[in-house]
Amino acid sequence: MSETATALSFPPLMSGEAVTGLEDPFETACKRAVLGCDAGLVVYNLAHDTLRAALVFAPEVPLAQAMAMLPTCGVGFQNALGTLAPPEVAVHLEWDGAIRINGARCGQLRAAASTTDPAEVPDWLVIGLELPLWPADGDGGETPDQTALYAEGCADVAAPALVEGWARHCLHWIARWEEEGSKSLHEEWRSLAHGMGEPIEQQALSGTFLGIDEAFGMLLRDGETTHLIPLTTLLETP
Repeated sequence: MSETATALSFPPLMSGEAVTGLEDPFETACKRAVLGCDAGLVVYNLAHDTLRAALVFAPEVPLAQAMAMLPTCGVGFQNALGTLAPPEVAVHLEWDGAIRINGARCGQLRAAASTTDPAEVPDWLVIGLELPLWPADGDGGETPDQTALYAEGCADVAAPALVEGWARHCLHWIARWEEEGSKSLHEEWRSLAHGMGEPIEQQALSGTFLGIDEAFGMLLRDGETTHLIPLTTLLETP
């Protein structure tokens, strides 16, 4: 069986669906969610140069709180790669879902839901992960702020193992979030956050990234004003 169709192993309460070719697992997961698939479905596409996966949730809280799954899945990714990569490889998370490896951008998390109303409990929520494995330009020299996993000392990290680990670590942090609230997740995410305390541009606003509120909304200081940018503003239309 080729790597692009490898059947992966997931924890109880999760199931996997492999897709191949140009099929986007994020779009496929959204379609499965619309049709009423079970929560915990992981759709994945493991090409030779790109890892793509998506996880389906069935939230029981309003969307504003459920969007905590975006940083949860970021923390889950960092934890998973941390167990597989050499210890000197540094992973940081941008507020908008971008992933940085050794300081350069390397992939992205994204989100879609059945509603964009922050006060509504969504029927479903999907978090997607996309990670380049090899640089698009061959050596990465043309785009110094963009990198790929295997260009950062992670050539021995197998994509199937990384997807499996991502799912396991996400499940761990979901359980902690449900049992303990957001405090532990907040602390873990803040320790990995990129750009906090620095000038930043986000959604036509520019200022200093002060931190996050309880629901992981961005606090952006612009002169005399502190803006709150909710995570729900990052939702894509499936």
